[in-house]
Amino acid sequence: MDILIVNLETSFDLSGKKLLADKFDYKFYEVSRFHGASLFIKILLDKIFSLIFIILSSPILIVAMIIIYIEDGFPLLFTQNRTGWDGRRFKIYKLRTLKKENFDKTIQVQDGDKRVLKFGKIIRRYSIDELPQFYNVLMGEMSIVGPRPHMVEHDIKYATLFTNFLKRHKCNPGLTGWAQVNGLRGATPKPEVMRRRMEFDIWYLNNWTIWLDLYIIFKTFYALIKYKGD
Repeated sequence: MDILIVNLETSFDLSGKKLLADKFDYKFYEVSRFHGASLFIKILLDKIFSLIFIILSSPILIVAMIIIYIEDGFPLLFTQNRTGWDGRRFKIYKLRTLKKENFDKTIQVQDGDKRVLKFGKIIRRYSIDELPQFYNVLMGEMSIVGPRPHMVEHDIKYATLFTNFLKRHKCNPGLTGWAQVNGLRGATPKPEVMRRRMEFDIWYLNNWTIWLDLYIIFKTFYALIKYKGD
């Protein structure tokens, strides 16, 4: 029996002729932590928490919708295709915070962006625009905690830049996540910022537990105050 020992920390090209003229095959397998009883508990908690938060946040949502209507009329909600578990597409819901103008919706909102409504700045500052996503959680398209879903166009772009980027889609995307409570909220104007977010997301996937989810949920309330969103 022949044994080939490969140092994964220094060997990056493990395909084809690099493995002794195609005499050896290299296959890498990963086992997801999202399965069994723990996943069932996560889904159950998602349903319970989403119902509670929908009820508790309904007064805030109603007031925000009224102000959006007064400032800029209908529509009150913004929808966009995002990428879910294993690449499944779903329609995400947010309060509309941008003006009714024709512009490229794939361009991320930056600090001082003139497209943002006056009241939209406050809504985005405290992530009030994200509250309708509890409906996505209730429908099973998202989770309370997980990697934040990006625009499909951005997923395609960054998947070509970072080898491990699509690993972020090995669980349901979340309303909040490990990256967000560590300061990586808002826009990702530079590839380096997205790379850092990806690293936090992959760490979450590799270390996920129910207790980690609960910790992230509680830390999110602190992060909303400390880390400003765009």
